[in-house]
Amino acid sequence: MSTYYTRTLTQVQDQLRQSPLLPPAVKYIRSHAAAINVELGEAVVSAIPAFTESRNPDVQPALARHGPQHTEEILRLLGGGRVGDFEFVREHARRRADSRFPLEATLHAYRCGHKVFSRWLRKAILAATPPDDDAQQMVAAVADFALEYTDAISTIAASSYVAQTRLLADVAGARRAELINILLDGYDESDGRVAAILKSAGYLDRRQSFCVAIAQPVDPSEMLNPLRARRVADSIDEIVRGSVARRVIDIRDNRVVTIFSDTRRVSGWTAPNAKLATRLNKELMLVGNAVLIGVSNDVPATALIPNAHRQALLALELASVSDRVVQFSEISARRLMLHIAGDELQQVTPPWVSEFVRLDEKLCGALLATVRAYADADMNVLKTAEALSVHPNTVYSRFQKLLDATGLDVRSYHALTELLIVADCARH
Repeated sequence: MSTYYTRTLTQVQDQLRQSPLLPPAVKYIRSHAAAINVELGEAVVSAIPAFTESRNPDVQPALARHGPQHTEEILRLLGGGRVGDFEFVREHARRRADSRFPLEATLHAYRCGHKVFSRWLRKAILAATPPDDDAQQMVAAVADFALEYTDAISTIAASSYVAQTRLLADVAGARRAELINILLDGYDESDGRVAAILKSAGYLDRRQSFCVAIAQPVDPSEMLNPLRARRVADSIDEIVRGSVARRVIDIRDNRVVTIFSDTRRVSGWTAPNAKLATRLNKELMLVGNAVLIGVSNDVPATALIPNAHRQALLALELASVSDRVVQFSEISARRLMLHIAGDELQQVTPPWVSEFVRLDEKLCGALLATVRAYADADMNVLKTAEALSVHPNTVYSRFQKLLDATGLDVRSYHALTELLIVADCARH
């Protein structure tokens, strides 16, 4: 217990010991201890809904044990005992943290207890002597004692609760990081320790689907701020909470990595559920305009999660402010190829590229627009002209300019394909 509360409670004790009214008051409190304990329990339960609404079966029995502990401690202190470390308060707070019972409910219970003890202490003083000046001074002194006692136990409970919560978070974080590392890096199926970890986490059910989502802010440097990184992770966790059966979220390589899993089908006789990645798309769009997310395809086994991780990374690299959530399944082969090999292709582009770019810029992009429209129209000149709102002869004229500049006749499928790939590569 802190020196401050030890000193203040000791000072109040010293004041109370000087009064001859203290021994009979202590005797009165001891004789009514059972009634005080009953009133304590009733006051807390009636004033704080958390104690009746909680589904934890240990909450009310713990309250029934903890109230009498305070009665005994107050009697011990009023009887001249030294101020201790209030270990019973620390232990109670740790147990409430373990069960995730709200701290504010526990502190509110102590405030309710303060009212009950103050009233009984006042009755004890007045029962020992008629109301006179000495009695009034004694009433004020025990009121100070009750206030200092409540202040002390509230501070100790809050400190112990927070410390236990942090410890639990550290343990959960270590387990979460270990689980994510196992799933993303791959594992040896003969490793019994790894199998035990996955089994305890529920990842060995063969009827599950898995997918990976990777998120980071539009400005990746924001992930260097631990609070910002945790807010992104917490936001994803909150938004998808009701959408999937299981998820594990952690920060890895300055990105928020989430592994989702859900039942693929109840049995071999039932239809499979909708794809997990597809179901998550709408929810992930709600994460925020400043966050980019890449989502993998569904995979049917934990052994394939490393592949899903690579897919999510590629999808994230293709995400942008205008296309914030990218699913790997929706990326075209051409776009994927250019993304993966674009830098290499730029180093070996044909010699006609510079002339093509110069001519296209001179015509304000008309050449490339014509080639793209021609491809979109399935190589139909009339449809191309209609799409561009020009005469078909204009389309043929542009084809001739392309032939003169590049040596490629885009009316040929292979020439058209090569020109589009090189143009996309140059833009990339």
